[in-house]
Amino acid sequence: MKILAISGSTREASTNTTLLQTMKNLAPLGIDVSVFHGLQALPVFSPDAQGERTPMAVREFLEIVCAHDCIIISSPEYIRAIPGGLKNAIDWLVSRVEVIGKPIALVHASHRGDDMLASLRLVLSTVSSNFLEHLFLRIPLIGKSPEDAVKFLCLPENESQIRSFLLDLEALVISARA
Repeated sequence: MKILAISGSTREASTNTTLLQTMKNLAPLGIDVSVFHGLQALPVFSPDAQGERTPMAVREFLEIVCAHDCIIISSPEYIRAIPGGLKNAIDWLVSRVEVIGKPIALVHASHRGDDMLASLRLVLSTVSSNFLEHLFLRIPLIGKSPEDAVKFLCLPENESQIRSFLLDLEALVISARA
């Protein structure tokens, strides 16, 4: 199972990226998690820049999406909304075949952000017919340094939640293929 974990944050010391990186490190055998933390490299979406005119950074991103069985997104909330970089990446995907029907699940690194999550759920349910809205993991890391966040995530109860989430995602992806 190949999972693409997209961080909605462009911040270097992002708790969302830390959560995804720790998920990668704790993934059960047979589950390969790749973390994408490069939204800032994608140019602003333009319908005029599609087809042969698609920028190279976008083509590379689309190839990465295509090469994975499913997607996990972890994103901060910016002014009660989806961060611009993440929304831009989704805009590049919306008219493409790479994401249609691809299973997508959310994880969240904060006890806040419900407005952004509601908006992101609406967007993702529009983009993919296989948005797994009911599969959700929230582990509050707000205010923690990346080092403290990793220590917290590796506590037995959090490590167990992460592994269970990944195994549940794997089972849903496999059952959708059948």
